[in-house]
Amino acid sequence: MWKKRILAVIILLLGASVAFFVYKSEPKMNPNYAKESSFFKAFPFRLGLDLSGGSHLVYKADISQIPAGQVADSMSSLRDVIERRINLFGVSEPVVQVQGSGLISGNTDNELIVDLPGVTDVDKAAKMIGETPLLQFKTESSQIPTATPDKNGVLQVNLDKAFADTQLTGRYLKRATLEFNPTTNEPVVGLQFDSTGTKLFADITKANVGKVVAIYLDGSPISAPTVKEPILDGTAQISGNFTPEEAKTLVGRLNSGALPVPITLISRQTIGAILGQNAVQAGTKAAIIGFIVVALFLILWYRLPGLIAVLALSIYVSIILALFKLIPVTLTAAGIAGFIISLGIAVDANILIFERVKEEMRAGKTISDAVSAGFTRAWLSIRDSNISTIITAIILFWFGTSLIKGFALVLGMGVLVSMLSAITISRIFFKSMSFAGNGKFARFLFSSGLSSGAASKAEGNPPPLTSVFGGSK
Repeated sequence: MWKKRILAVIILLLGASVAFFVYKSEPKMNPNYAKESSFFKAFPFRLGLDLSGGSHLVYKADISQIPAGQVADSMSSLRDVIERRINLFGVSEPVVQVQGSGLISGNTDNELIVDLPGVTDVDKAAKMIGETPLLQFKTESSQIPTATPDKNGVLQVNLDKAFADTQLTGRYLKRATLEFNPTTNEPVVGLQFDSTGTKLFADITKANVGKVVAIYLDGSPISAPTVKEPILDGTAQISGNFTPEEAKTLVGRLNSGALPVPITLISRQTIGAILGQNAVQAGTKAAIIGFIVVALFLILWYRLPGLIAVLALSIYVSIILALFKLIPVTLTAAGIAGFIISLGIAVDANILIFERVKEEMRAGKTISDAVSAGFTRAWLSIRDSNISTIITAIILFWFGTSLIKGFALVLGMGVLVSMLSAITISRIFFKSMSFAGNGKFARFLFSSGLSSGAASKAEGNPPPLTSVFGGSK
């Protein structure tokens, strides 16, 4: 018996520790969050677009020139390129997905949805996604540069005519890297061309030894080095007086590559932070009120088993919230709804057990036997109902949109954890308790509603009980 009680105490302490972690790692819950260690600050809740505010963009891809069998691959490549571009800007938990066709939405296989939490400047968001760096290499031409006065009368030399286009562009770039000049310690961008680009660059440098090969980015010259000798290994450097941040951004843009298909922004929406904050507050309030109401119902109606269920339910809530932080899970309004539903499923499992225990007690069994039989026989119903819910969550996650996937993920996680809290944790708590006997008071504690717990004459007179489980040991 003492081993069971020690195990129950350990579970309570572990549950309290998990709850403490959730509290300390959330700035909105912990008033002293600014003073916390970096460990706790590394695990805040991640909120989705509808809760944190941000930008929702819908793009339409021009797939008119793409063969029908290559549309899916082209859209997948488009999604990957845009994801790489967004990641350069440090957007937390962006969602980039190809909109699938459906009976309601129609044929939307060429539409791409981009959700950017925390980015409320739609114009900036659209620019960062659609902007494609144009990298060109130009050689000296025979034309003489022209100079024209600007509005202030200062002559501006037009170098465009001084350099001629070549076939070498960023299309043949294999990768770009951030490097630093060993002499000046200035950041430069290193370039490595693919096999075709290597051959083109070798031909260009062979034909222009002692001449300038200008490097243009987005139509503007950023570097004009003189070729000292042919470069055959397909490497080059861009030194354009960059700051480290500018060089890093350029490297990322070059590595992200060109878009595989042209895209057009057809819809954009900004969700304000105030709207998101209101949604968070409403969801949190609904969860707290729901938990309190359920806890009161369990305690008032099911008495001692209800109190044990509330303890197990509290541990369940702590575990699931900690998992949201550790995995991490991006919470949306739909996700919060899934969490609240999983809370109800966890309660439902306890109710099934308690009702089964009542039936066993009415059949004349002792509390010990009734509780053991109640858990054993209720398990089959709990298992089947939870498995069906998990299967539904998997189907929703597999075929649903991002909104539905968030709901399905949280619901599935909640059901799995609820099975642990309803079956394992509750049972351990029951096993750790003992009673003076199997009299009216003990049966009252294990009855529910308006029942006094007294056994009827038909039930016989069950033997006295020293312990809920296992006699006096």
